[in-house]
Amino acid sequence: MRVLKTLTLVAALTATLLATGCGTVATIGKLEDGAAAEASRMWDRWVDGQGDIAVATTWERKVKAGVSAKDVEEILKLVAVERNMRDVGVLPLSKELEARSGKKEKVLTVYSYCSPDTARKMVDFSPHMAAYLPCRVSLVEQDDGLWLYTLNMDMMVKMGRKLPSPLKEEAMAVRNTIYEMMERASKGEF
Repeated sequence: MRVLKTLTLVAALTATLLATGCGTVATIGKLEDGAAAEASRMWDRWVDGQGDIAVATTWERKVKAGVSAKDVEEILKLVAVERNMRDVGVLPLSKELEARSGKKEKVLTVYSYCSPDTARKMVDFSPHMAAYLPCRVSLVEQDDGLWLYTLNMDMMVKMGRKLPSPLKEEAMAVRNTIYEMMERASKGEF
């Protein structure tokens, strides 16, 4: 009886793989080079994060001791100007919570940036990309100090369908700008 159940399961899995395999193979052929390596890195982060999908899909940087929240904000703005990204808003959540409660809150601020031309092209390429707009960098105060978080831009650029040129180069420029923002702000590099 156990052998029959095992054979039935194997047959069902084989039929499923054959039925979906063509679509999977066709999709793999449309992905960016290196997509599997990026998926593997994300998988490892998901496991390390004990199943926390936010850990798997984000970048984080610990802000060096002595670098203030104001320093971080100024550096983010500076890099945005240097790299021609638009500052499209700040969401000072901790200040809002302080105004509501009258109590001091840990820093929680979301900074939003955008390259409007690239954003339009990405949404034309895939309307679902609109859900990721604008690019955000969040400053979060924890017990051990300040931290920066943002979406893993490699996931966006390296893991999906192949981007046509010049969109690929423009998307990489946005990715590189966000990465530079994280690096310089975390180190206090004006």
